[in-house]
Amino acid sequence: MSVPSIGTSSLAVLSQALAAQTKVRTAASTEQKQAAVSGRLSESDQRVVAKLQERDRAVRAHELAHIAAGAGVVTSGASYTYETGPDGKRYANGGEVGIDVSPGRTPQDTLRKAQQIRASALAPADPSAQDRSIAARADQMATEARIALADASSQSASAPPTRRGNDDPASALYLSVAGGRDASGSRVNTWA
Repeated sequence: MSVPSIGTSSLAVLSQALAAQTKVRTAASTEQKQAAVSGRLSESDQRVVAKLQERDRAVRAHELAHIAAGAGVVTSGASYTYETGPDGKRYANGGEVGIDVSPGRTPQDTLRKAQQIRASALAPADPSAQDRSIAARADQMATEARIALADASSQSASAPPTRRGNDDPASALYLSVAGGRDASGSRVNTWA
């Protein structure tokens, strides 16, 4: 089988065709970038950008609601995940705020803290599944603290006072039931 040879003129034509194709691709890419920068996006790209902007606003408002309601239990500011739109800009499409869900020193502290955690978790207009899970965890903490307070109250009513120094029987009972301050699983993040 013989392969026909390519003459100099054929190579020149092929080279020119490839160069022209590369120029067209480069020009189209440059045109898209310039259109994005100058605001001349296609209608579909404009719709995508509008949706990304709406999601960005919703995510930021969601996380700010957690922060505003979580005074005392928020452990970190909002951090976001981003998506780049057809206009070359980055838009938040997810976020999280760190919340301390460890028990307090006393049942009373834990009860107050659980109420604050719940308020922070449910602060956004549209709490996520993770937010509702944190609120349920706070409700469980509050229930355990109330039980500890009730147990301590009934024990102190039936037993003679045996307080040593600043030891609070409710606190001692609570810490024995709650296992003290457990570092594992004591901090969580809420997600938008």
